[in-house]
This record gives sequence, C-alpha cells and structure tokens, in this order.
Amino acid sequence: MKQIIPILAAALMLALPVSSRAQERPVVVELFTSQGCSSCPPADEFMQQLAARRDVIALSLHVDYWDYIGWADIFAKPEHTARQRGYAKSGDRRMIYTPQMIINGKDHVVGNRPRDVTELIEKHRFDADDIVLNASRDGDFLRITAKTDVAHDMPMLVQLLRYRPEATVAIERGENAGKLLKYSNIVTEMTQLAVWDSSAPLKIDTQISGDEPLVVLLQYPDFGTIEAAVELP
Repeated sequence: MKQIIPILAAALMLALPVSSRAQERPVVVELFTSQGCSSCPPADEFMQQLAARRDVIALSLHVDYWDYIGWADIFAKPEHTARQRGYAKSGDRRMIYTPQMIINGKDHVVGNRPRDVTELIEKHRFDADDIVLNASRDGDFLRITAKTDVAHDMPMLVQLLRYRPEATVAIERGENAGKLLKYSNIVTEMTQLAVWDSSAPLKIDTQISGDEPLVVLLQYPDFGTIEAAVELP
C-alpha cells in the first residue's frame, strides 16, 4: 500500500434503445489506482472479477500523484485525485493511498485485500433502496429518471461517468517496469448533470456522443454516500 502526504485541501441489455434498472441496488466500488504503484496490480486484477459481477458497478479511477516516480499513468486524471482527496476529507482521514477502494461513497478499504473488499460489498448490499433510478440511451439521446417516496435530508448530485471496459498496457518504467497490466472499467469522463432534491420526480434528457458504457450516480454533496446508481454497459 502506498501513502501520500497529509491532505492540504480539500445492467441489462435490451433491444435499442438501451435501458437499465437494477433488479436490486448495485454496490458501487471505486478503485483509486496508479500504473506507477507496485502495490496496485493485484487490485487491478481483482477489479476484473468485480467488473463481471451484476450486483457491482466497478470503476477504476487512475490518479496522477505517483507520475513523478518514473512512469506517467496514461489514464490518470487530476480530477480523480481530487475525488479521492474529497473522500478523505469527508471521512476525516489525513492520508490518501493506492490502491484504495471506496464502497458506495462511504467506506474505504485497501484494494488489494479481496476478502476485506468482499465483506464490505456484502455489507452494502443491504443499504437503503428507496430510490427508483432508471437510465435509457437511444443513439445520442440519454434519459435519466428517478423517484422516491422517502424524504431525503439533502439534495443529491446527479453524476454521469463514462468508462473504457478494458485495456492492456505495457509499463516501461517505474515500479512496474516490464509488466503487462490489464485494467477494467477505466473512468474516462465525469460530469455533474444536475442537483436533485428528491421532492419531485427527476427527469433529465441530454445529448451524448460516443458508445462508451455509462454510469449514473446519485450522491450526496461533498463526497457523501452514493444513494443510487445505474449502469448502461
């Protein structure tokens, strides 16, 4: 496990159109990883198993703070590092590290410990499931709807993520030099679409481009818990 200095600041496939509504609430697993981290390959490999599970939405977010040690991660984005720092601040944690997994925006665990990860996933399978979240895609048109009969104390951010299902990278320098590493569900874009206060049903119609898989998250602000999620593979 690699640590960094204390923080200074803060699916179902149908005939087109494609739509998705999980039969039960999926558990969102975010892996913060780096190609420059020698502890990360086991976590990256474990993500292949998580990505294949229908009850899990697995997302790999590559961070950039290890790029200086010899190999610049080709998937790293500063916004991924900012998201990890935001989670740490929200949880009153002074350190960030790789590989780290965040489960449903709430609990964190070392990502190369499959047993611990699996136990947390099982725990979060029983999180509240009062929100009915749907997403459908027809060509370059995306529709998102949500409703709930439960009063929520805070509004939720409606976030849209894109990911690349898989990629294999030959690492030429750094701690993983000479390795051929496979990555799964690599997040390529994150966008906030709206804020939903849950007092009335949500309906968003928006244009999209490309054919990458999509994930919609409903998450409390300031890197709070993820209250609902849906995936369009």
